[in-house]
Parts: sequence; C-alpha cells; structure tokens
Amino acid sequence: MPRLTKRSVDALKAKSKDYFIWDSFLVGFGVRVLKSGAKTYQVQYRKGGRTRRSSIGRHGVVTVQQARTTAKEMLGQVAGGLDPIEEIALERMAPCVADLCDRFIDVHVDLHLKPSTARDYRSTIRRMIKPALGRFKVADVARKDIANLHYAHRETPIQANRMLSVLSKLFNMAELWGLRLDGTNPCRHVPKYKENKRERYLSHEEIQRLGDVLQRCEDDGAETPHVATAFRLLLLTGCRVSEIQTARWDYVTDRGLELPDSKVGRRCIPLPGAARTLLSKLPRTAGHPYIIEGRFPDAPITDLQRPWRRIRSKAGLYDVRIHDLRHTYASVAVSGGMPIQMVGRLLGHTQLQTALRYAHLADDPIRAAAEENSAVIFANLAKGAPPSHGHLRVVK
Repeated sequence: MPRLTKRSVDALKAKSKDYFIWDSFLVGFGVRVLKSGAKTYQVQYRKGGRTRRSSIGRHGVVTVQQARTTAKEMLGQVAGGLDPIEEIALERMAPCVADLCDRFIDVHVDLHLKPSTARDYRSTIRRMIKPALGRFKVADVARKDIANLHYAHRETPIQANRMLSVLSKLFNMAELWGLRLDGTNPCRHVPKYKENKRERYLSHEEIQRLGDVLQRCEDDGAETPHVATAFRLLLLTGCRVSEIQTARWDYVTDRGLELPDSKVGRRCIPLPGAARTLLSKLPRTAGHPYIIEGRFPDAPITDLQRPWRRIRSKAGLYDVRIHDLRHTYASVAVSGGMPIQMVGRLLGHTQLQTALRYAHLADDPIRAAAEENSAVIFANLAKGAPPSHGHLRVVK
C-alpha cells in the first residue's frame, strides 16, 4: 500500500479478523483495522531480537499526520539505542503514591515507629495524603504538588506541617527503594508554616482549685479514685498522659516508675513521696496489672479526655488541656530555680532544645527579686528630697 492518508485509511473495511496495513514510506508505521471496524495507528520495530509494537492513537481522534510524527519520533529513539515502548510499559507499571503509602506503612511505620506515632502517621496518610496524591505516579510528583497540598491545609498550620514531615519521610523512602532518583524529594524547600505553640501553665491558685475539684469529684463519686489519681500523678511527675495511662504496678520500684518503653525508649521516672503516698492509698483490684484501672478487667483506662473535660469545667479551667499539666510541672520547676537541663531530664526530653521552651520562666524569680529590691530603694528615696541634677557626678 502507498503512503497512508486520511482518505486511504477511511476506505479500509472491516474483515472477519483484525489486520494491519503498513505505510510504504515510513517503515514501522501502520494502521490496525479491528473486526469491529475501529482503526488504530501503530508503530513497530525490532529490539533485542524481539518485535515490539504499540498503539499510537485511534483514527478520528488522532490524525494520520499526528500519528506519523509520533511514530517517526519513536523510531528515531530506537535508532539512538532506546526502547520507547518498554519505557511506556514501565511507566504504566510504575507504582502510584497510594501503593508507596501502603509499602511505607508495612515496611517502616509499623516496624520502626512507636505505636502512638504510627497511629498519627496512618491517620495523616489516610485523611490527607492518599485522597490528594494517591493516584499520582511516585516519579511524577513535583514540588508544586506538595506546595499546593500544604497550602490547601493552611487553616490548620500544625497539621499541615506534620503532613509535610510525613511526606518528606515517605519520599526519602521512595529514593531508598529506587522509585525516585536520589536527591529528588519534592518536599525539599517547601517552607513550613510558623507554629504559634500554645503555652498554658496553671497558677498556684488554679492548682489549688483543681485539687479541690478532684477531691470533691472523688468524694461524691462523680469520678473514680483512679481517674482523680491519674491527674494528680500527671501534676506531680510531669509524665506524658500515655505514660500514666499505661503504667503497671510492676513498673514501680525503689528507683521510681521504670518504664520499659516510652516515647523516648526505656525511662525511669522519679516518684516523689507525695506520688508514692497517692499510690499507697489507691484502691487495687486483686491481680489487676495496671495502676489506673479501666472499665475492663486487666486493661488500663482508655479515655481520660472525657473525664478531664468534666473536671476542668467544674474547676473553671476551660482552656486547659491534659498536656498543660506537664507544662505546669515544668513551669513550677523552672520558676523555682531548677536548671533547664535538669527539667529536661525530669521530663524525658532527649534534646535540650525541647526543654528550652521553658527557659523564659527562669526570668520570673529574677524579675520578682528585682521588683522587691527596687521597692526598698524607692521607699528610701521617697523619704528624702529628690537629688538635684547639679549635684550629679559624671563617672567616666
């Protein structure tokens, strides 16, 4: 057949089975006529001892000239030593972001992260990453896609930043597994939003008010002794809520509360006398392993948030979170003159930078001392006439 044209292709009739017509001017370019009557343009060549053939487009959707141009480009790549059809096949088989997320959870998240952190990762992937990027090919995700997704969550900057951190780790693993070229993490140079970290510390009066409410709730049965003790222990030890929530009686030793695992690994939390007194008075169910008993046998309490909302409402501490009890422990320690490094060790911080968020509280005793000292001096000044400027000596 001579050179393929629109007229010649239009004239081709369907037969009882598919057949090919090849262009006589461009070797490897042709048209396939299906028995249904549909016609598709084809490119064919030999590579590595095999014949490779691929569809370019459907006649009527793609013009014969467009198909010829594409075929010529592909055949030119073959002449240059490439295999464009193989590359197309590999591209089609390339994993999408949803597949990468599943592998990331199985191979990294579930194996290497703490349960609470793993929970947060899975939630971020399920709610934010998969719906937006799940269908993208891993190799096709660009920085603009990450930046746009980060911007879409600008109303919740802390969550947006956590999502960006998860994405960055996700694409680091993609590079490690050979799914992207090294150094192509699309999260690089995407700036995080400024986080105005909330700092709430209970005053001495608020601590007393909370103590009164805890005792009242325990006395009238509004809350169990275990719930009330949990919040008292959080204030007395500065523990994370999960550390108290899952603490077992066999963790209590002469050294303190020895946790075999925590957010920062194995850790021994000092138990002051007041905390040990609380534990000695706490009702215990025979054989129950957990200090803060829950509703079910042999299980710790699973929810302290709802009891806390009831308690803080009665105490008028509507804006105080459970985690703020840990902040309060740190604020009392720093304000009392305890070195920042020691506070960090008590709180189980692995980095000094984390403890430095409380550093400004160390200024409170200094300001109070300066105020008291100035008051004494001012009182003495007020007893006499203010000094005349003419009698001031300039000291050089």
